[in-house]
Amino acid sequence: MILINHVRKNIWLSILISLILLLICMAISIFIGSRSIPFLDVIQVLRGNTDYTLWTNIVRARISRTVFGLIAGGALGVSGALMQSITRNPVADPSILGVNTGASLFVVCGMSFFNLTMPEQYIWLAFAGGALTAIFVYIIASVGASGISPIKLALAGAATSIAFSSLVSTITLPDTNIIDKFRFWQVGSISGTDWSDIGTVTPYLVIGLLLAIVLIPSLNTLALGDETATGLGIKVTLVRCLGGLAGVLLCCAVTALAGPIGFIGLVIPHMIRLVFGPDLRFIIPFSMIGGACLLLLSDSSGRLLGYPGEIEVGIVTAIIGAPWFILVIRKFKVSTL
Repeated sequence: MILINHVRKNIWLSILISLILLLICMAISIFIGSRSIPFLDVIQVLRGNTDYTLWTNIVRARISRTVFGLIAGGALGVSGALMQSITRNPVADPSILGVNTGASLFVVCGMSFFNLTMPEQYIWLAFAGGALTAIFVYIIASVGASGISPIKLALAGAATSIAFSSLVSTITLPDTNIIDKFRFWQVGSISGTDWSDIGTVTPYLVIGLLLAIVLIPSLNTLALGDETATGLGIKVTLVRCLGGLAGVLLCCAVTALAGPIGFIGLVIPHMIRLVFGPDLRFIIPFSMIGGACLLLLSDSSGRLLGYPGEIEVGIVTAIIGAPWFILVIRKFKVSTL
């Protein structure tokens, strides 16, 4: 507790600690994997020494995988922070709201019915599916005199995810080619990503992140309540729509290439909020760093625990995130932030 209070008061110390942790996570992702490579050999490859041809391709693949994990984890962390803020709900995470499953449904429809194969096409399909699913779940959770609560939102998201997962299975089962393309993607994995994938997804993530940064003052005001925010000149509906747009864009751009990776947007913003409080000026940037750290550590853990193969990162984040979700529901017992 003393350390937390000290970190909270010294923002530069917080930034330094978080960046050091991020660098450590990146180093672990590059130096450690399912294939054991001597430390000095990795250093030689990183320095551009082409004599180590046996390890060159492996290390280069780890570098691109690490960079993609860096930006993907950061995007998922910010997406979760945005969704929790605009709904003032502690369980408003992309995976809990069914956004990932909605994106998956649209992507598999594009694969199956329109023979789409390009990542650029997947991104737009995932964005459309995620956005429509988020709206659908929010409407369902709003029904009733009691309004939206964490339990209703989680139940609506879970029910929608189950229904959409059934549709995905219905579409993929008759076609073995689609199953082969979809089965590894749907559990969530950043393996096999290369620099072209990074170049494809980066513009969408930059747009989503810039929009999130611009909205920080308005979202902080929105946390005071809709009536207060309206009195202070905030267009509540517009801010919520833009915040939701940024959150869905960040989540679905990652989902289109890596598959549905859950719980990062739930766990990280909560941890950041415990240290820094509700101010999004701290939650957004530190959620980005924390999300990147968690995804990289989960990916590295999956490679080590699944030796000589690997466990997909979506499975590892689910193992970490599920207990946290239960803790949020049972211990905190809050309906709004």
